[in-house]
Amino acid sequence: MPLIRSILHMLWMILTVMPWALFVVFASLFVNSTTMYWMCARWLKLAVDSGTFILGIKNRITGMENLPTGELSAAVLLVKHQSTWETLTMPAIMPHPLAYVFKKELLYIPFFGWAMARMDMIHIDRSQGTRAFAKVVEQGKRLMAHGTWVIMFPEGTRIDRGQAGVYKSGGARLAIKAGVPVIPIAVTSAKCWPRKAFIKKPGIVDISIGKPIDSTGRKPDELMLEVQAWIEAEMHRLDPEAYAAPAAPSRQG
Repeated sequence: MPLIRSILHMLWMILTVMPWALFVVFASLFVNSTTMYWMCARWLKLAVDSGTFILGIKNRITGMENLPTGELSAAVLLVKHQSTWETLTMPAIMPHPLAYVFKKELLYIPFFGWAMARMDMIHIDRSQGTRAFAKVVEQGKRLMAHGTWVIMFPEGTRIDRGQAGVYKSGGARLAIKAGVPVIPIAVTSAKCWPRKAFIKKPGIVDISIGKPIDSTGRKPDELMLEVQAWIEAEMHRLDPEAYAAPAAPSRQG
């Protein structure tokens, strides 16, 4: 049954993303970036709802009260990354538009990438090094000034269940330069949708949103260590069976 459900969900995603992406590309000629974002977020909400209906994956969200409430209140969301599930879920549940920081190669994915290219996000060329980060800061400040939250996966890639990747300080550096708080978020998506797995399992994905951490006067590495400590402690609390045995070195990618 999990195999059949996984095939059905994949087919649903493929069949719906093609007309959605083409519509978004066409609509982008006539609507502003905020309207464009919420149009795309509606499809992502449908993708998550289909994951619940077809795959049996349900979100259990705690800590929504920790999110900033002002219309223009800015923040950098730093999220544990275990699967595609949280990439789909975050825009579906957040009350503000989100801007992902991602490698520009994703723009070349047929349909999905074409739609992403029409959104006001932050795509970077990693080969540019410090210039790439300067672009993140410049665009991140501009977006956050208009009420968009920047979202980053500090481990940089999907990490196996029960393991921790190397937390990079880019998100903390951005928050410090922009003068905004960081919000750590723990996600147990690998219980149902393991990294690079085609077959998904029904179950509950816990999404725990931590309290904002002030970036004022902080050093990037120090701030990121605090974020990492909170996320990993929360992962142990939410998914204790994944940490019952000593973890092997993480395979990243």
